[in-house]
Amino acid sequence: MPDIKIQNLTKVYEESGNKIVAVDDVNLTIEDDEFVTLVGPSGCGKTTTLRCVAGLNVPTSGTIKFGDRDVTDKPVQERNIALLFQDIALYPHMSVQENMAYGLKIVGFSQEERIARVEEAAELLQITDQLKKMPADLSGGQQQRVALGRSLVRDPEVFLFDEPMSDLDAKLKAELRPVIEKVTDEIGCPTLYVTHDQEEAMTMSDRVAVINDGELAQVAPPKEIYDEPNSRFVSQFIGQPSTQFFDGNVRAINGTAELVVGDYKYQVARDGLEGWDGDDVSVGLRPQYISVSDDPEAGIPATHLLDEPLGDATHSFFETEFGEVIVVTDPDFEGNREEYGLVFQTDSIQLYDADTGVRLA
Repeated sequence: MPDIKIQNLTKVYEESGNKIVAVDDVNLTIEDDEFVTLVGPSGCGKTTTLRCVAGLNVPTSGTIKFGDRDVTDKPVQERNIALLFQDIALYPHMSVQENMAYGLKIVGFSQEERIARVEEAAELLQITDQLKKMPADLSGGQQQRVALGRSLVRDPEVFLFDEPMSDLDAKLKAELRPVIEKVTDEIGCPTLYVTHDQEEAMTMSDRVAVINDGELAQVAPPKEIYDEPNSRFVSQFIGQPSTQFFDGNVRAINGTAELVVGDYKYQVARDGLEGWDGDDVSVGLRPQYISVSDDPEAGIPATHLLDEPLGDATHSFFETEFGEVIVVTDPDFEGNREEYGLVFQTDSIQLYDADTGVRLA
C-alpha cells in the first residue's frame, strides 16, 4: 500500500469578496499501515484537509501524493479510497448484504465475488448475522459497521474517516473504536481520521496531528502530545479536564530559575529559560498535578465552588485570583465551599511564552 504525502497544502475560499484561508501550508506524511488522526476545534481546517485528500475539494496550492502517484487533480473515482462520513447514508430499500455489495456491483464484480467479499468483511465486523436485515432494523452502531463494511469490500489503498462516530452515544463509540482499529489494521493501508473528539484521537492513533486555524500545531504519538505539548493551545486542547493556567514571572537566582506565581515561588530548571529573567510567562499544570491542602496558606488561596464526582475521581472547582481552577481530587473529596490552598507539583509545571503561547520549558 502507498503512503500519503501532503505537501504545502493550502485551501483558500472567497466569500463576499473576502479570502478565507481554511488550510494553510499543511505538510503531513502518513506512512503505509499508519493511523493518523487530525483533531482540532470546529472550523480549524481538518475536514477541508481530508476532503482535499479525498478529491472532493481542489487545493488552491500544494500537492497530494499516494506513494509516487500525484493525485492532486485526480477525481475521487481515480484515487481508490474508502471514505466514511458522519452521514451513514445506507440505502433503506436494500438489505445489509445488498448495501455492502452495491459498490462492487456497479463496477462489474461477479455475484460470487461480491458475496465472498461481503461475507469476509461481515465476519471481520461481526455482523454476519445481520446480512439479511434491513437498515431500519439495525442500531446506530450496527449501521456504522455496515457503512464500514461497504468501504472495506472495495480493498482501498487509502482509508479516510470524517467524524464517523459523532452521532453515536458514548457507549457505542467505545464499542466501535476497537472495531475501526481492527479493520484498518487488517487492511494495512494508511488511514487519515478526522474528529473533534480528543478521546478518539488519543485512543486510536499511531500519531495525532493537532490542527488550529488551518495550521498544524503539533504532530506526535498520543503520549508525547499529552506529556510534551509544544504550545499552550495543544496543552489546553488535549486532556480532560484541560490544563489549568496561571500568570507567572521568571527570575534568575544563583544559577537557577525561580518562578513566581502570586505570592508563591518555585524553583524550576533553567533549560529553555535563558534570557527570560524578569519576563512574564504562562504557567500550565494539568489538574491531576495540583493537590488540595486544608491550609489556605500552603498554596494558591482557593475558595471551593463545587464537586463533580465521577466514581474513580472527583473534579473539584475552585475560585482563585487567577480565575476558576479545576483540580482532580480523590473520589471521597467534598469541598463544602471552604477555603483551601492549591499546591503545585513542581516537576510537572509547563511554561509558555505569555504572548505567543510557545512552550519554553
